[in-house]
Amino acid sequence: MKKLSTLFAAALLAVSAFGFAAAPASAQSKKATAGVSSERVSRPVNLAVLIQDDLVSRVGNELRVTADFIRELPAGSTVMVGYIRSGSLQVRQPFTDDLAAAAKALRVPVGSTTASPYNPYVQVRDAIKLFPASGQNRNALLFVSDGLDTSRGFDFSSSVDSIDLNRAVRAAKDRGVSVYSFYAPSAGLTSWNDRAVSFGQSALKRVSDETGGRAFFQGTDFVTFNAYFTRLTRTLNEQGGRAY
Repeated sequence: MKKLSTLFAAALLAVSAFGFAAAPASAQSKKATAGVSSERVSRPVNLAVLIQDDLVSRVGNELRVTADFIRELPAGSTVMVGYIRSGSLQVRQPFTDDLAAAAKALRVPVGSTTASPYNPYVQVRDAIKLFPASGQNRNALLFVSDGLDTSRGFDFSSSVDSIDLNRAVRAAKDRGVSVYSFYAPSAGLTSWNDRAVSFGQSALKRVSDETGGRAFFQGTDFVTFNAYFTRLTRTLNEQGGRAY
């Protein structure tokens, strides 16, 4: 009898141990499934990808993840690809629902001060004007930039509260465009001047916050855009359908 009691206790302990082990595994499985389902944007968007052409050459290493993000947008999405350089907006791909073609329009930034824009927010405003005037899709602009505007001086007011940044915000609100910003340093000031980095990131945060978007940066540099795209996807899905 004592032996039977011992065996019964051992069996009960084994079942209990299995139960405790199985519960976390099930929870982890559900969590993993939820993670997979949230990795892609859930609703169609009109997305303009705008890249500053004088960003450091390492940004070129992020073309693959950027192209993947574009190709994985839901059916019904449209994408434009443009580059900001030397006072002009170079549109390499106008808005199209051919996501593969849009992804192929990406190219490595020039990565030199010879391509530095006079003021990036002038071209942001130009890109906003190219969004469809109507439709059901959310309008989103992905702005890959150092955010720095020194066209009217190098101080907080001139850079973070600049005339052209304010104009870009107004244009975005009028057109219903949310600006999402990825920070990366340029070949100019933001590659070595911490004050310039602070001004640029503050400006990106302001243009994104005031248009219903979000700015993504961590520290004064970047390693990869992978985490940015994960957070951007999550943000778009949380915000739902129409823009600001």
